[in-house]
Amino acid sequence: MANTEENFEQFEEDEAAETTLALCSAGRKRLFSKELRCMMYGFGDDQNPYTESVDIIEDLVIEFIIEMTHRAMEIGKTGRVSVEDIVYLVRKDPRKYARVKDLLTMNEELKRARKAFDEIKFAGLNQTEEEKAE
Repeated sequence: MANTEENFEQFEEDEAAETTLALCSAGRKRLFSKELRCMMYGFGDDQNPYTESVDIIEDLVIEFIIEMTHRAMEIGKTGRVSVEDIVYLVRKDPRKYARVKDLLTMNEELKRARKAFDEIKFAGLNQTEEEKAE
């Protein structure tokens, strides 16, 4: 009896996932089509992959984002998603964890570079204003 209930629950989950995917692909503006086409080409697909293939992959990406967001909202502060929540969710997947860490490190490096650039630019502006005053 318990096995039948488990199968029924699994069927309900599969049906819900299919319904969600169907809703994603029906009447929704494609957000990542251009990027996905480039990624597919970079990973060995044709330069102009089938639109249906891009749409399916986009539906999977959107579903993944939605699922991760829901899971992150459950573990973190109520109604908020933080970077730490995402890191926590991917901690057991070495590839995803390494990628998240790489992206966070790169983000910090970019922030430091922008700050340094802005400081140099600001110092250069002040110097020209001082020269004009003399």
